[in-house]
Amino acid sequence: MAIIRYEPWGLLNQLQKELERSQDIQSSEGSISTAEWAPAVDIKEENDKFILQADIPGVKPEDIEVNMEAGVLTVKGEKKTEAKTEKEGYKRVERTYGSFYRRFSLPDSADGEAISAKCKHGVLEIVIPKREAVKPKKIEVSSEE
Repeated sequence: MAIIRYEPWGLLNQLQKELERSQDIQSSEGSISTAEWAPAVDIKEENDKFILQADIPGVKPEDIEVNMEAGVLTVKGEKKTEAKTEKEGYKRVERTYGSFYRRFSLPDSADGEAISAKCKHGVLEIVIPKREAVKPKKIEVSSEE
């Protein structure tokens, strides 16, 4: 009798991939449907910036691409596979490998020209500064006499 691991979320993930594939969501840079995994992302807003943190363990900084175009931040990359070895009949690998792709719409207050990104200990941190608020200008009204 073979022991099979029950993974209820696996079926949901498979359904989601099939739906995305059927819709054929494409862009010039790639697509969500062609991505093999999606990193978990936290987004935090502070007074002067937004901070986006993505968990991407095992991904080298040179394999990550961050782009900003038309108010959309795109993060994509690839986790390379390691050499697989069979040992004493073990053939199962549960680590996630392959490409990932995430897109985020940025608010108008984001300063796309000053975005910075760094990767440390498997966490990609993208800092998106906010533009300085445009102060209202008081316009004097003169009278004609």
